[in-house]
Amino acid sequence: MELGTLAGQLLTLQIQQSLWEWYFSSSLELQMSQKKKIIKVENQIPPTRLDIYLVNSGLGLSRSQIQKLIRTKRISVIGKGIKPAFILIGGEEIVVDIPEKEPLRLIPEDIPLDIRYEDEYLLVVNKPPDMVVHPARGHYSGTLVNAILSHTRKLSSLGGQTRPGIIHRLDKDTSGLLIVAKTDIVHNRLSKALARREIHRHYNALVWGRLPQETGTIEGAIGHNPKDHTKMAVLERGKSARTDYFLIEDFQLLSLVEFKLYTGRTHQIRVHAAHIGHPVFGDPDYGGRDTHLGGIAPERRAISRKLLDLIPRQALHAKRLSFEHPINGNTVEVETKLPEDMIEVIEALRSEIS
Repeated sequence: MELGTLAGQLLTLQIQQSLWEWYFSSSLELQMSQKKKIIKVENQIPPTRLDIYLVNSGLGLSRSQIQKLIRTKRISVIGKGIKPAFILIGGEEIVVDIPEKEPLRLIPEDIPLDIRYEDEYLLVVNKPPDMVVHPARGHYSGTLVNAILSHTRKLSSLGGQTRPGIIHRLDKDTSGLLIVAKTDIVHNRLSKALARREIHRHYNALVWGRLPQETGTIEGAIGHNPKDHTKMAVLERGKSARTDYFLIEDFQLLSLVEFKLYTGRTHQIRVHAAHIGHPVFGDPDYGGRDTHLGGIAPERRAISRKLLDLIPRQALHAKRLSFEHPINGNTVEVETKLPEDMIEVIEALRSEIS
C-alpha cells in the first residue's frame, strides 16, 4: 500500500472519529438541555417575586416546590444571586432545572375500605378524611387507590396509570362518597354522565356564621388564584360554577348546610362558601380556620377555638350520590352518615346552645 494512500485513510478515520465525537457530545448536550427550561421574562413587568412569577408561568409546580428548587440552586436567574423573594423587574432570563419525576408504582395495600355499593361494573366507597385519592408526588402509598387494588384488580384503565377507575376526586381532607369504575366502558359512560351533570352529588358542611337565607344559589366562575397558584378563587375569567345550598340547622356560631354541586370545579364548595363570607369551618386554605377568629365577637373566640380543636380539617363530607347505572339503567342511590369528627363538633354546638 502506498504511503500517500495510508495517510489518506488515516485522515479519513480521524475525521470520522471527530464527527462521531461531535455527534455524541452534541447529543449529550441535547439530552442534558432537555432537563432544563429557560424562561425569558417580558421586558417590562411590575416588580414581582420570582417564586410568584414562576407559579403563574405554566411550569405546573407549586410555590413550595419552586421555593425548594431555588434553595437547592436548581432555579437561577442568569447573572444574579437569588432567593425566593428575589424581585423580577423585566428582561431577566430564568433557568429552571426541572427534576425528573420518580416513576410511580401502584402497590396494593391492605387498608380497610368502607364500600357502600358494589357490583361487577363499579363500586361506591366512603373515603375517610386524611386520605389521598390516588398516588402522586409526596403521596406514594396509603391512598384510596392502593386500598382498592387490594380489594380488586378489576379497574378501568381510562383514569391513567396512577388513577385506575377514578371517575372524580375528593380533596385529601374531605370525606365521603366516590364512584370507582371497573371497566373502560363504565368509566367512559360515567364520565360523560358527570359532564352532563347527571350524577347528583350532595355534600354536608359546617360553615361559619348564619346564612342570609335558608336556601340559595352561589354562582361565580372559578380559576387559579393569581396570588397563589395552589389555591382557587372566584374570577371573571374562570370556569363557570354553580352551587346550591340548603340550611339544615342553625347554631348561630356555625351552620350545618347541604350543598348540591352542578359543576365540579376544583375546591368548588370551599371557594364558593368563602366567597359569600361563610367559609367552611376548619378550612385552612380559604379562611375557615384561625384567620376567621379575628372577625368574630371576643366572647365567642374561646368556644370557637375549642371547636376547631375537635376537627383538624375542613368540615366537609360528600354525603349522598345518585346516578343512573351505566349498564342496566337502574337508579343507584347511596348515602352515608356524617363522620365522627363532624358529629363531635355538632354535639358540642348543641350543648353550648342548650
